Amino acid sequence: MARKSEQATAGGTQVSASDLIDQRIRELGDWRGKTLQRVRRIIRSADPQIVEEWKWAVPVWSREGIVCTGETYKQTVKLTFPKGASLDDPSGLFNSSLEGKVRRALDIREGAPIDEDALKALVRAAVALNLKGKDLKGKAPSSSEQPTLLSGGNPQIPKGDGDAPVQAYIAAMPGWKRDVGRRLDTLIERAVPGVRKAVKWNSPLYGVRDGGWFLSFHCFTRYVKVAFFRGASLRPMPPVASKSKDVRYFHIHEDDEIDEAQFIEWVAQASRLPGERM
Repeated sequence: MARKSEQATAGGTQVSASDLIDQRIRELGDWRGKTLQRVRRIIRSADPQIVEEWKWAVPVWSREGIVCTGETYKQTVKLTFPKGASLDDPSGLFNSSLEGKVRRALDIREGAPIDEDALKALVRAAVALNLKGKDLKGKAPSSSEQPTLLSGGNPQIPKGDGDAPVQAYIAAMPGWKRDVGRRLDTLIERAVPGVRKAVKWNSPLYGVRDGGWFLSFHCFTRYVKVAFFRGASLRPMPPVASKSKDVRYFHIHEDDEIDEAQFIEWVAQASRLPGERM
């Protein structure tokens, strides 16, 4: 089957994800572009049915769910596998996000060798896990088994501590908001390794040990609201004001691009401020 490429919006026009990935490679114009081009070729050759997508302003490769993303930073090209903790990695490719309970990542630095066979095997394992998940779903669960969506499409999830209830909340986020939730969770983990998590009042909470909570997010009809509980002390301040003088919001609408560097900086700043006790 021929490889598909999802459409993305850029500058008000529809552009294929593959074209946007091509553009990213050209714009980089250095070893990172060459590395991204190479891993792209490896991923596509591992499974011709993989779909190329463009989300959160980064390349995404999917088949029945995300297989991995291809992010570029000043000193690394990062391949993030959202279910990497569940994959066998006999060659030890994963070298980043090792503390996470769900994700794993491969950071590739300039001049570092790439084991193509091992990477292909990892990609195929990620696809197989996605397909297995689809098969296990079987018939759609009854309405009594599905989380209730409250006003604005916000999932109703029992409160609990740890990563598991947060992942349950994210999995229940409707439509495009689910991808936003996954991305936020990834960025928060990257900014604050070992971040404390919980779900309370039907919202994921993020904090530090013995330091209280610094952030939450919540689904509304047209956007996902990220709340920084000490947002007024962040620089620059998140753009949306609150009735509380301390709280600031960051709203994410469908097709919005997230300035990841700015978001990570906000999260890092917020984690160092006194948190909320809840």
